[in-house]
Parts: sequence; structure tokens; C-alpha cells
Amino acid sequence: MPPILSSFVDGQPLRGAASTISSVNPARLDDVVAEVSLASEDQIALAFAAAKKAQAGWAQTPAPQRGRVIAAVGKLVEANKEALAALVTREVGKPYAESLGEVQEIIDTCDFFLGEGRRLYGHTVPSEMRDKQLFTFRVPVGVAGIVTAGNFPVAVPAWYLVPALLCGNSVVWKPAEYAAALGDALTRLFVAGGVPRGVLNTVHADGATTYRGLERALEAGLLNKIGFTGSTEIGRRIGELAGRHLQTPCLELGGKNPLVVMPDADLDLAAEGALFSGFGTAGQRCTSLGVAIVHDSVYDAFVSRFVQRVESAIIGDPTHKGVLYGPLLSQRFLESFEHWLGHIASHQEVHGSTGRGRITAKNPRPGFVGDPDKGIFVHPTIVTGVRAEDALYRNETFGPLVSVMRFSSFEEAIELANGHGYGLSSAIYTNNPAHAFRFRERVSAGMVSINNSTSGAEAHLPFGGNGKSGNGSRQSGVWVLDQFTRWQSMNWDYAGKLQKAQMDIEEVTVDSGFRL
Repeated sequence: MPPILSSFVDGQPLRGAASTISSVNPARLDDVVAEVSLASEDQIALAFAAAKKAQAGWAQTPAPQRGRVIAAVGKLVEANKEALAALVTREVGKPYAESLGEVQEIIDTCDFFLGEGRRLYGHTVPSEMRDKQLFTFRVPVGVAGIVTAGNFPVAVPAWYLVPALLCGNSVVWKPAEYAAALGDALTRLFVAGGVPRGVLNTVHADGATTYRGLERALEAGLLNKIGFTGSTEIGRRIGELAGRHLQTPCLELGGKNPLVVMPDADLDLAAEGALFSGFGTAGQRCTSLGVAIVHDSVYDAFVSRFVQRVESAIIGDPTHKGVLYGPLLSQRFLESFEHWLGHIASHQEVHGSTGRGRITAKNPRPGFVGDPDKGIFVHPTIVTGVRAEDALYRNETFGPLVSVMRFSSFEEAIELANGHGYGLSSAIYTNNPAHAFRFRERVSAGMVSINNSTSGAEAHLPFGGNGKSGNGSRQSGVWVLDQFTRWQSMNWDYAGKLQKAQMDIEEVTVDSGFRL
């Protein structure tokens, strides 16, 4: 029998449920990973109340001690690395090698932020007056409400949870419904690592209930920061909600990540990068390649190489070694993928597969590993002939679908790289340093790769986007500290008299008539 999971609030499972759903293995739809009790709006309110109550005590815990808790969490994750990775593969269908890499990201994040517990530095600032000292301090924002997607069901939550907790905040976390078992497992690891009661609360809920819960918490003064990873459409709604309460959320949204191939590029390397960027995790990363922008002079040669690699890639059972990608995350992503396939226009051409849409026994893919009818598997799709006015160029398609466009000048390449309005990740393949630096200067993306894929992040490098990809907030590294702390200034006057800034400053005598 599959386990029955419920929300975890104030150190214990919640009783009762608004409704119940099944989390299923997308590679084997007959495999129920867990039955999930979804929280009601009232139960979400309880979670925020518990977080509010616990936050002050956690903030008073010295930051180096909070860092030691984060270190303990990292060690527990490392000790359970294979088991957690296996659960990632089972619940969301990610190939096991990728799952191991995702779990390693949690370990790396904990390793990095252990040290930050001793480096939550402020500054001593010189005063313009005598007998006065000025200081700055980082202070926690309070209660953070974190909502994450399921394409990176443990790594991305760790990007939020680890720095938020390290900085002295309490958290209410809502994982994706289709990754509830992973949400439960990660919560238990954090609690076992020493996170106190009420400081981390995990609620399982549908999107509409979560939104109302956030709204209610804001109105009650129980929520001080929202972190959201998901679609641009929902991100806009979250941003509007936070803005009504004069808060700035941390938004990590979608992407239409460009990969530019210059005439001097190593085409084999570019095709390899496009394969991983576009089809790793079945194209379900926010940093997945959306559009390859290829110079006229190498267009045919690049497309030929890219198509050849896609046609020979192994697809299927994510537990099989060497699989490029497994199933889509859930049924709703299949529906979305099929929707975008419907936007392939008559002037476009489809490459890279012997079929289109869902892979089945009746719509097979040569070399498929496993039984396609048991899971949510789809054909990889390359679409050439895409134009700037096409829907496939203007929108994130979030699946194994890559558009290919031509360009004739560097200026045109930059215009196409920016023209869709997203600004998360980007790449350029070139051996010309001038092209590399000019691309970096002019592309709107928050992240740039030179001769590498659009995907890939490290725990100590800022991650985030601009435009339709986010509001300029950054995760990872020291930069995320600005999301989960606020600056506080203090002036200490020991002159024994009132000194009024700008009014009581000693004037500097200047001889205005001096001449050499």
C-alpha cells in the first residue's frame, strides 16, 4: 500500500484533509508513489501562524549555530543520497544520473551556506560627526512562504529553504502536488538535521488554495516574503499579490532560452550542447533551450548534426543507464506539450523523430527503452523555419520541443535572442572573443554560457532572470542573502549632546582666493 502523506505543521502531521490526490510514477502510471492529503485554506493559515510563533526564537539563535544545523542537514542528505535520488526518479521520472546530480546540489548548497552562518556581515560606517559610530546589520525578513515546481523537486526547494533558514527566518513551503513524496522526504531530512518545531512547515495543497492561503497570510500580517518558482503567468499573479502588500517577491519563472551558433563555432560541440539543453529532463527545465539561432552559413550543417544526435538518443525508462530523458512530469504537461505541437505552422518543418506527440506502441520510437504505454513519454521534436512572429518563438513550450531560426548578422542574432521578452539563460557558440563579450553585454538574460549549454547551475553562482523570466531577484551564492534579510542601520552617539545630521557638521575652511 502506498503511504498516506499529510502536511507537516508545527512539528507534527496535520489531521483531516480538504481532498486527497494520488502521486503517481509518470514512467509507470500504475505505480502510486503516495496518497496525498491536501490542506485547506484554514490549515494553511495554521501553518503561517505556527511559523510566525516560532520565528523569533529561531532568529535569536546565533547565526553560526543555525549554520551548524544546515551542515547537519547536508550530511543527512549525503548519507541518503541514493535513496533520495531513486525517489526523484520514481516520482517525477528524471533519469537516475540527473537525480543524483540534483541531490548533490542540495549537498553543495548546504556546504556553501554553512560558512555563511559566520559571514552574515554588516559594516562599520564612518560618521560625518565626532563621537558617533554608524553600523549596518542583516536581519531576517520574518516568515517566508515558498512555492516550488516539481521539475527540480528537491534542489530548487533547497535553494530557498537553506538560505531562508540560515538567515533566521521561518518557512511555510508548498511543494508541487505531483512531487509530494519528495516534499515529505526533504522536510523529514531538515527536521532530523535539527530545524526546530514550527520553523519549517510543509503544506500540500492545490494552486488555488495556496494562492488564497498566501493572500490570507499577507492580510493577517503573517507573511513577510514570497518565493515562487513556476510559470510566468502565475508569477505575475504572485507579483501583483505581493505588490498590494508592499512586498517584493523572489520570482524565478519561465524561459525561452536562446542558443546562438556563430559561423566560427565548433558545430559538433554546439549540437551536443543543444541536445542536452533542449532535451535533458525532457525539456522541462526553466533553463531548457527554447530556440537555436543559427548563422546562415552553418545552418544546414548544424541542423544535420543536431537532428542526427536527437534521432540516435535513447529515450524511455529513466532507471535505464544512458537514457537522455524519461517521461513528462505529469498528465497536465502532456496536455501542454500537445497544445504547442498544434502551433506548428505550414511554413515550418519537423525533424528529429519518426513520430510526433505521445510515444505509444502504435506511435513508436525506434530504440525506445521500456514499455511506452505504461508512462507519459513523448517524441523529441525539432522545428525549423520558425519566424519571429510565430507562437513557438514567442512562448515557453516547456517540453522536448526546440525551435530553430536563421540569422545573417550579429545584430539580428541579438534581436532574436531578446525579442521574445524572456531573460533567464542563454548561450553562444563561438571562438571569437569579441562575439562572446558583445553577446554578454547585449543579451537580456541573467545567465550567459560561452560554448556550453543553457542549462546548469552551481551553488555559489547567482541564478535568476529578467523580463518574463523574473523580477531581477537572484538565488544561490551570497546574492540570495538579499532575498531573506533586510538591512538595518544603527547610529550610536556618545557625544553627550544632541547632534543633528547635516545641521551640526563642522565646516571645512577653504581659502577661495588661493592662487598658485
